[in-house]
Amino acid sequence: MTGNNRHIPIIGILALQGDYEAHRKMLEDRLGALARLVRTVEELRGVDGLIIPGGESTTIGKLMERVGLDAAIRERAREGMPVYGTCAGLILLARNIEGINQQRLGLLDITVERNAFGRQMESFEADIPISSLSGAAVRGVFIRAPYVKEAGPGVEALGSYADRVVAVREGNVLGIAFHPELTDDSRMHEEFLKMVRAFAESQLAFPCVDPVDS
Repeated sequence: MTGNNRHIPIIGILALQGDYEAHRKMLEDRLGALARLVRTVEELRGVDGLIIPGGESTTIGKLMERVGLDAAIRERAREGMPVYGTCAGLILLARNIEGINQQRLGLLDITVERNAFGRQMESFEADIPISSLSGAAVRGVFIRAPYVKEAGPGVEALGSYADRVVAVREGNVLGIAFHPELTDDSRMHEEFLKMVRAFAESQLAFPCVDPVDS
């Protein structure tokens, strides 16, 4: 592969449990992006970025560990691959989870509190201004949503609701407490797609070249 080859980034969506189909529809139907469902370590190797969807964080964590995806995701993220978690995905990305010791990836230097805005019957929608996005606030769907209780110095708070941080970024890792994939607003996914494109292009910056005999 040379620098003249155009690589179309592939966004993986962790598809062990949860609302992964909503993310796939947002990426493919609204943004025309190339998406792939990821259930194995081998499938993870073929993507340029990964979305961890909402769902049941305890279940997703156990299934990741069972198939070895937890270690593989950590390795890819530490190599620079962008990762984007929504709701349960944010919980799984956290270094610490308040009041419970469950499987997690620890890729964000944050402590999260689960079910911070009530149970599922208390779900709601709200407009969330996101500092990295121009224009109107993002419409957020909150379903048993967490929030970021504490964050390390390298974590950028992107958005808050009721004085609680609900969107953060640390380097190549993006995490939000709500569900933008359940709305018509695609800007959070567009933001992640930009991160993935930048990463994919960086991998082509120094192509392997066969040595030339002198």
